Amino acid sequence: MVMRPPGWDPAKPATLAGYLEALTRPIFSTGMSWSVVEAKWDGIRDAFCQFDPRKVADMTPADVDRLTEDTRIIRNRRKIEATIQNAERMIELDRLHGGFGKYLDGLGSFEDTVAELRREFRFLGDNGAYIFLWSVDRPTPPHQEWFKAHQRSARSRARS
Repeated sequence: MVMRPPGWDPAKPATLAGYLEALTRPIFSTGMSWSVVEAKWDGIRDAFCQFDPRKVADMTPADVDRLTEDTRIIRNRRKIEATIQNAERMIELDRLHGGFGKYLDGLGSFEDTVAELRREFRFLGDNGAYIFLWSVDRPTPPHQEWFKAHQRSARSRARS
């Protein structure tokens, strides 16, 4: 079971908007078919101002209400709100570290990076963090190997 989106090729984003788009895609994919997300992606990109982080971060509750009625996108209020809050956080991390890529560079091991991303960004789970890192061309372990090991460690944590 490969959880990577079909047709995606990993590439290091040239802009903060590229990182925000790469982070948002697995968030909107949570609990959805990749084909549904792909079919709606152009509308999502338009609705979120081409993922310009400043424009997204400036969205208001009225914008959220408008987006929950926009049939071009996946109208999940929690995912919409998470995208706005994630844009705010991404801007802050970019500023604090002299670039979002530099922030990612300083996170350490893959597992540490996944844990940190989950702490920093809303609606991002382990698999979403994996997909984000893979899609921005960061080193990732083979998905099936990581997924299997991660399932075992998650079950162990649940039993504790």
